[in-house]
Amino acid sequence: MFAAMSKPMVGHRSKDFVALYQGLQPDLQALMYTSDPVYISTSSSWGVMEGSIRNLVIKGVLNCMNGAFSDKWNDVSKRCGKEAGALQFDWGQPVDPAAVRKELATGKYDVITLIHNETSTGTMSDLAAIMAVVKEFPDVISVVDCVSSFTVVPIHKDALGIDVLLSGSQKALSLPPGLSLISVSEKARQRAAKVPGRGYYFDFLEFHANHEKGMTPSTPCISLINGLRAKVDEIKAEGIEARHARHSKTNAMVHAWAEKHGFKLLPAKPYASKGLSCIANTRNVDLEALNKALKSRFKCVIDGGYGKLKGKTFRISNMGDETEATIGLLLSQLDTLLAELPPA
Repeated sequence: MFAAMSKPMVGHRSKDFVALYQGLQPDLQALMYTSDPVYISTSSSWGVMEGSIRNLVIKGVLNCMNGAFSDKWNDVSKRCGKEAGALQFDWGQPVDPAAVRKELATGKYDVITLIHNETSTGTMSDLAAIMAVVKEFPDVISVVDCVSSFTVVPIHKDALGIDVLLSGSQKALSLPPGLSLISVSEKARQRAAKVPGRGYYFDFLEFHANHEKGMTPSTPCISLINGLRAKVDEIKAEGIEARHARHSKTNAMVHAWAEKHGFKLLPAKPYASKGLSCIANTRNVDLEALNKALKSRFKCVIDGGYGKLKGKTFRISNMGDETEATIGLLLSQLDTLLAELPPA
């Protein structure tokens, strides 16, 4: 991947770039299980997340909120000047499809946002059940963030009826940050055409017009796109089903380790993320001391809890390039340190 990112630069309007962009399309579509185009944006995922709000909301947006990142989407919607409803759940709880139905039935919303896998709490909502509800409201456009679940588990965009599916480079794909992928349905593009004030950089219609020429609207980071090409080739070589199975195995390893040590997952197990584990600090371990020792002795770190969960939880990621060997090594290192830490 890093060798690919070091390739000589080409012009972003050149035939070489068109070949790179167009060559990625069938593979990205296959990974998203869609026949819709997959636009490539040189931005963090928040760029296309905000862009989705600016492109699609006329009446109002229902933001499903159950953690730090999904909570933020409501703030972003308001900053875009949109009518925003907050469908709030406790951190660690999944989004409830029945609650979604109740809110959409009010008729106040024409867009719904959802983070499939809320990384701040390690909670994966039942996407199929939620999308089955959204299908009952054909005027509502769905926008789903799968930044930390893309290629971890299968997400069948077209079969589920997802209008906008977006991801980023730095989590489940294990690429450097700064690249986003966004697949937009014809229904969503038709809505965007009716919305004034879409801006330029994240305008879906600009994305599509340039996509048809094998280009991006603005100058992209071509080095990152070369890295994406290499990463997609890695995934194809492993096989997407094998990649899903690998994530399932490494995730189960972390869950078993947590149980062995008397910890509990923050979310109920049926809704636990497959790409990371958010573990309640039920033993009151000094997470700061644990992480300091982990870094100094073994040159790695874990997360000591995000936002208001800092110190109350810790997170262990198994997404991306992690294997049974790398996760096993980390868990053995944690075993060593936990045995040495003084009791709480």
